Amino acid sequence: MPGANAARCIDRAELERGLNRVRLISGDAQAGVFGPDTKIWQVNKETAIFLGAGRAALLQLAHPFVAYAIDRHSKTRDDPLGRFRRTFYQVFSMVFGTQECAFRASQSVWATHRRVSGTLPAGEGAWRAGTRYHANHPQALLWVHATLWDTSVACYEALVRPLRLEEKHDYYEETKRFAYLFGIPEDVLPPDWNAFRSYVEGMLASDFLVVTPVAAEMARFLFRPPLPGLGPLVRRYAEVTSWLLPERLAVGFGLDRGGKAGRARYQQTLRQLAALYRRLPRRLRYLPAYVEARRRLAGREGRDWIGELMTRALVGAPRLG
Repeated sequence: MPGANAARCIDRAELERGLNRVRLISGDAQAGVFGPDTKIWQVNKETAIFLGAGRAALLQLAHPFVAYAIDRHSKTRDDPLGRFRRTFYQVFSMVFGTQECAFRASQSVWATHRRVSGTLPAGEGAWRAGTRYHANHPQALLWVHATLWDTSVACYEALVRPLRLEEKHDYYEETKRFAYLFGIPEDVLPPDWNAFRSYVEGMLASDFLVVTPVAAEMARFLFRPPLPGLGPLVRRYAEVTSWLLPERLAVGFGLDRGGKAGRARYQQTLRQLAALYRRLPRRLRYLPAYVEARRRLAGREGRDWIGELMTRALVGAPRLG
């Protein structure tokens, strides 16, 4: 139950057990935690997954532990681009980096999370005022973990192709390695894809997810145009994001779906994006972190100037690790 044992947090011993699990599962240290033959690389190499970045972020903020942890313990308001880059640097390091790179990112994230704790100031949804939260709380980490992979599958299927059920089972089984990098215990994880989907759907329908005032404020900040002239594009992206969320959460975050006309625009946008996306050259379709990983495994030592520029734009550094 997501609200049970709210005071628990993952300690160093649980993190090390998770890393040991990964060592046993992943064989090639250079390929990293996953590797070219995994469904994770097949799906998450696609830049299409960024279609759901807003969805994943808002679903995470709908968990009060996450919302208050970010609001009170990060510089998101002052440096949103920096936080975006740091987050994706760590995620890409875990997914596409060497095993050493992934473990270093894992330990860094755990150490940062270890310092983040507090109490909820008011009762919201299923949560009582004064409930203790921790960034390393296993159920909160599970929810963040779930939003990433559930959103990745949804975006891949919307813009690339539908995945067969057996592919989804394989994909989900591989995502457990990512969970182990955060120390999430095996008994917390849904055992298979069907159980995972039941967990996600149950959370979306439950009052464990609630749009708190701080979450709503951060959502407004998230959809603020970063540059003059980008307002129409950001508003269209916000509308698309609203249709990727349950209606009650979209309303809570103040996102206007636009009624029947908005649904028609959303469906047309997806069709247009899918048609355009499938025509893009691989260099634009594939994440630079994935391209860097494939070059590493192929032993290509020359500099990839295009990849370095793209990686710097995304994560603030020319390379991972």
